[in-house]
Amino acid sequence: MRESGILMPVASLPGPFGIGTLGKPAYDFIDFLKKAHQAVWQILPVSPTGFGDSPYQSCSAFAGNPYFIDFDLLRKDGLLKKTDYETLRFGTDGKVDYETVEKTHFAVLRKAFAKFSKWYPDDYYHFCYEQGWWLEDYALFMTAKGLNGGVHYRQWPQPQRDHAQSAIDALYAEHESEVHFWKFCQYEFQRQWRALKAHAQKQGVRILGDLPIYVSADSADVWAGPQLFQLDEDGTPTAVAGCPPDYFSEDGQLWGNPLYDWDYHRKTGYEWWVRRIRFALELYDMVRIDHFRGFDTYYAIPYGAKNARGGAWRNGPGMELFRKVEQQLGKAEIVAEDLGEMFDSVRRLLSDSGFPGMKVLQFAFDPSGDSEYLPHHYPENCIAYPGTHDNTTVADWLRHAPAKERRKATAYLGLNEEEGLVDGMLRGVLASPAKLAVTPMADWLGLGAAGRINTPSTLGGNNWRWRLKAEQLTPQLAAKMMRKTRLFGRG
Repeated sequence: MRESGILMPVASLPGPFGIGTLGKPAYDFIDFLKKAHQAVWQILPVSPTGFGDSPYQSCSAFAGNPYFIDFDLLRKDGLLKKTDYETLRFGTDGKVDYETVEKTHFAVLRKAFAKFSKWYPDDYYHFCYEQGWWLEDYALFMTAKGLNGGVHYRQWPQPQRDHAQSAIDALYAEHESEVHFWKFCQYEFQRQWRALKAHAQKQGVRILGDLPIYVSADSADVWAGPQLFQLDEDGTPTAVAGCPPDYFSEDGQLWGNPLYDWDYHRKTGYEWWVRRIRFALELYDMVRIDHFRGFDTYYAIPYGAKNARGGAWRNGPGMELFRKVEQQLGKAEIVAEDLGEMFDSVRRLLSDSGFPGMKVLQFAFDPSGDSEYLPHHYPENCIAYPGTHDNTTVADWLRHAPAKERRKATAYLGLNEEEGLVDGMLRGVLASPAKLAVTPMADWLGLGAAGRINTPSTLGGNNWRWRLKAEQLTPQLAAKMMRKTRLFGRG
């Protein structure tokens, strides 16, 4: 079946708390998607944000973002009063103010925890037991990080830095309540998330989640599992992740994440990865694996390098990993983010896996060749996008793309003012053979650069800050989206 969906981060939802949450605006958005005849809601990682406020630089591969916990839902559960949060300032410019959100949200969550901790319910203990395989280390990591002023874990006192049992025992003995606070945040996130996902399923909307290939160097995963990564004896990465010079950056992208020790993972039967993908498939209906090409060949940059130009390609686990995943989990709905520099071996891995790859229309109009991103080349088994969260909006692309690319797009798609140039670009994606077409919400709204989510290889600015306004989700927009979706046989 041909389907249509929307790309929009949870953080970009409207609402009164400075950042999108899992409360009423999220339910309203799902209801809007149903009216608009959209079958899929694609989101970005729901993990805690890290360096540069990026959800791809998280302190945990498994934790949910406490910022997304909705205060009104906590109030309905008797853990807050409206006076605990109604007069707080969460940011006023219509964008996410992460510094303010961090201060206010954790202050309110600690008030909720003060009530919750008077009598832990049985299902809380069940949650802690069921999720203990990752939750223990996450809660201990966050507790130790707070005690050490938020610095990188490699700057902690040695017993804590080395994850020594004596340090773990001391954290529990002296700071047990703080450990439980971090577990409480994950418990509430999971409760609210599962309820929202159930509502989406009832409305016929599937959630396409995002699994970053890498974790942050300053994360619970690296702290508690150094053997999983390419580190020296002191815990320093021997090389870090990124990608070579490309469409986005002349110097390449220096992400700085530690790389996996694939020899170790192979010896364990890829146990950590199987657990991680199983966890993601329980959280979402479908999973997009970020930087899929890194499982074939990954780009390793010497630790301490100032840019990504001096990196080298190394071999990843290839199909061996995904055969193990299928062995353990069966056939799973996985989407492969196969963008970036492509080798024949990456194409073979995508073909062998059977996963749909991604096609991005904004990449299609190089006047010098017949690009694989032109819609007539799309296979049915792919996900088509006008642009992703790393691209600018279609309206901004049309305004600033090189003249030769704009002319090719105009000729190829028959772009005209009567239909609208942005609508013509969206038509190219919706009419393509791709089984699923996913459009960023900002493109349906026709927004310019202000609607861009992220600019790769940059920090600060407007990255990860864009928010939808509730009044933009009009019945007229829903009707337009439904008409376009049905016109091209989607849904």
